[in-house]
Amino acid sequence: MATVSIPARTTTILLDIEGTTTPITFVKDILFPYIREHLEDHLSTHWEEDECKQDVHLLKKQIEEDMRQNRSCPVHTVDQTVHTDEEKAIREVVENVMWQMAADRKSTALKQLQGHMWRAAYTSGRIKGEIYPDVIPSIRMWREHGLKVYIYSSGSVEAQKLLFGYSVEGDVLDLFDGHFDTTIGAKVDAKSYGRIAERIGCRPEEITFLTDVIREAKAAEEASMNVLVVVRPGNMELTDEESASYNLITSFSQLQLIGRA
Repeated sequence: MATVSIPARTTTILLDIEGTTTPITFVKDILFPYIREHLEDHLSTHWEEDECKQDVHLLKKQIEEDMRQNRSCPVHTVDQTVHTDEEKAIREVVENVMWQMAADRKSTALKQLQGHMWRAAYTSGRIKGEIYPDVIPSIRMWREHGLKVYIYSSGSVEAQKLLFGYSVEGDVLDLFDGHFDTTIGAKVDAKSYGRIAERIGCRPEEITFLTDVIREAKAAEEASMNVLVVVRPGNMELTDEESASYNLITSFSQLQLIGRA
């Protein structure tokens, strides 16, 4: 594909992770299986710790919200009191988490628990964050030209920092000016992008958002951001109409800065 120009008014690059900076296979073949394989042991080991209790409490609130909205989900109550049958409660949490993962839910409760589990895997060296080879050189170049770079992912801020802090490229967290997750809003909701611009302190028109997901691209565009759709191996195939509606790139190295020295 040919080079694509980043508008001169752009002051900030906002990046998705999965399918954009990082192969989808890393998430689906390494990160998610780690959760499925170690979830029960993690809960059993940390059940009485405050962090785990907070994670379970957030999951309980999500279940209650799902039930209010009549979403199909495993129905159970999670009550971490001295009277709780711990093994039964842990099985119920495992059942709900597995259901959410199978449904590809993006709930903050799920992402928070996953982030806490991945922390142990990253810090022990069992997992290293994968990053496409064109990503880091491009980000360094953007920063040299005065652009700010932020991440917006459905994964928790902690999970994002772990991926880039313990990556195959080493610790590259200093390349990012900040991180956003679903606590600021859903990635398919235009209001989320408006909130991000407000938090950064610029107009949406000054932000260029890179994502592989068309629904996210539409939401960001609705919020007046400039959007580029990233086409990587394994990403969702685009329709002809979608391909014609957006500027497409297969590598960050295709991006050309205009109006900058």
